Amino acid sequence: MARVRLGVAERRAELLAATVEQIEVRGVAAVRIADVAAALGVSNALVLYHFSTKEKLVSAAFTHAAEADLAHLRTVLKRRTTALRRLRAAVRWYAPTGQAKGWRLWIEGWSAALREPALRTVTRDLDQQWKAAIAGVIEEGVAAGEFTCSDPRDAALRLTALLDGLAVQMTSYGGTLPRARMLAWVDEALTRELGLLPAGSPTG
Repeated sequence: MARVRLGVAERRAELLAATVEQIEVRGVAAVRIADVAAALGVSNALVLYHFSTKEKLVSAAFTHAAEADLAHLRTVLKRRTTALRRLRAAVRWYAPTGQAKGWRLWIEGWSAALREPALRTVTRDLDQQWKAAIAGVIEEGVAAGEFTCSDPRDAALRLTALLDGLAVQMTSYGGTLPRARMLAWVDEALTRELGLLPAGSPTG
């Protein structure tokens, strides 16, 4: 059956989605242009027409995958409810047992970024966008008097660092930490960062 002729944007999106899938299966170091082409039944030349090198293809694939999650995160953080509810929803969604996708991809990206400057630039930028989104809603909550936080940016860094570390554990060594315990640690960290009383604590 003949393949449907796609526009440039559609073709690029198809190639990026296939690249993400291949990275998750093979890893950044092992994935080849030929693997992406074979997955779609197209030529290597077509892939190289849109992305002239493997490095550019991989970097674009990470951006493509992360932007979908970033868009969802921003949707959660813009809901018409309190900053605290939005933060809790975002953190639980972002947690490695939540609905955010791509933890295996991110771990691959962090590892490859140690050796590939172009990918390091991409992953750093995407990581900074995550932290800025979290810091922004913490600032909103402080301004509204919902909670206290002397440095929202540092708080966002600590929260996302905890989630990133848990993601490595949960993804690399599945089953080492019960989901309920992991979520309890995340809730405790959020409570601590925002100067809230733990659940069940006397209010005085």
